[in-house]
Amino acid sequence: MYKTDNLEAIQNFKGKYPKQLWYLFFSEMWERFSFYGMRGMLVVFMVNQLMMNGKVANLQYGATQAFVYAFTFIGGLFADKILGYRKSLFWGGLLMIVGSVILAIDPKQFFFFGISFTIVGTGFFKPNISTMVGKLYKDDDIRRDAGFSLFYAGVNLGALIGGYICIAVANGSMLSSMVPEHLRWNVAFGFASVVMFISLITFTQTQKSLGPIGLSPLTHLETSKRKRYEYATYIGSLIVLPIIMTMVSKTEYTDIFMYIIGPCSLLYLFYEMKNYSVAENKKLLAALVFIIFSIFFWAFFEQSGGSLSLFAANNLNNTMFGMKFDPNGVNNSANSFFVIVFAAFVGMVWLWMARKKIEPNTIVKFGLGFLFLAGGFYVFYYTKFFADVNGMTGLDLFTFGWFVITFGELCLSPIGMSVMTKLSPEKLQAVLMGMWFLASAYGQYLAGILGANIAEASEHATNLEKLNIYADGYKQLALYALIAGIILIVISPLVKKLMQGVK
Repeated sequence: MYKTDNLEAIQNFKGKYPKQLWYLFFSEMWERFSFYGMRGMLVVFMVNQLMMNGKVANLQYGATQAFVYAFTFIGGLFADKILGYRKSLFWGGLLMIVGSVILAIDPKQFFFFGISFTIVGTGFFKPNISTMVGKLYKDDDIRRDAGFSLFYAGVNLGALIGGYICIAVANGSMLSSMVPEHLRWNVAFGFASVVMFISLITFTQTQKSLGPIGLSPLTHLETSKRKRYEYATYIGSLIVLPIIMTMVSKTEYTDIFMYIIGPCSLLYLFYEMKNYSVAENKKLLAALVFIIFSIFFWAFFEQSGGSLSLFAANNLNNTMFGMKFDPNGVNNSANSFFVIVFAAFVGMVWLWMARKKIEPNTIVKFGLGFLFLAGGFYVFYYTKFFADVNGMTGLDLFTFGWFVITFGELCLSPIGMSVMTKLSPEKLQAVLMGMWFLASAYGQYLAGILGANIAEASEHATNLEKLNIYADGYKQLALYALIAGIILIVISPLVKKLMQGVK
């Protein structure tokens, strides 16, 4: 009785946001500093330190990021069935700390070993903190989308700080007088372990305010039996690390894995659907529409860590508004900066439109996200017209492209996390959230392939020719995004019927 009352008290909060959202906001912010700090360094590190060519580095980036997001599905599954969201989050955080410490010690020697810890750790951490955010709201609470938009601002605050600082330190454009040149990459990776520790401390000191949210789903079992299941999960996740390291280091194994994990996850979902009503299954089918289209959104968007990293390193000036910036740092953090500035504003716009009864349904928001994405990539293409004879173009126009794309992301990603929790039954919420991130895995995988194709085409080109090849590739992505956006808006009435009143 206490737990039910406590949950009702949490969900009956006054104002725009529950206090628990702020605690999860800061825990997620530091974790994203760690994650995006390392993500922004991967391609540059592989090209400059591991001496990979652009094609191999893009494929390796796509493989690494694909496994990161694929394991969010597995982490969501174990959280749903065994650990609960809280223990899953804590275990994932510990693994991420270990991985970043390994990379800080010797990133060249232990690169794939450290990355493997990060992959498994992110899988246990990421989907479950998002699911707990959804549980702060009742199913029919119109404030849910605004809450996820604010939470997503926390994600991007961490990504902004980590995305810029880590690569800037590694490149020597920041703290160069304090960090010896031969230790720059070590220190950059070391930042990730420190902030991940802060994230875990934040969560452990505030988790009591969550009431029953995120507790073990096995409380009905004897303590000894429940502990055996939990310890088996912990041990199993350690045993699988060498396998992950092998699969990540050899991209041909990534191909096989991606051919298997997607169909298997769909089969599992269809198997679970037999336990639910027709109405619930229609909502699950609507969720699949969002999941499938999000694959293509992230395939384009995640050029940021792949081909756009090399574009920034080779073809962007380092000045904007008369000040010097690290071009890779700007590429890693500009989007996050704009999300921080505009996420709350977009959330308030959705609330205002809801009160006026003119808010577009969620599938239309997805379509708008693709249209903004198309606009941003067209800006990237347009940078070629401002290049000098050496193939160097303006950082300011490039940054404007990220400004446009940001509104597309705000239409899709925070709303996407929200709709997963609204369309899924109680016992499948973490699994659906995991599948949402699994779609991101496929997006990352395709992003690596797209980036590799661009890099291969420009391998022996002059810098000016590279600029034109990359820009023309971004023009094609803009066209594909435009088509996807139009399709989503056209089919929105059908998907709206499947959603059965969910907005």
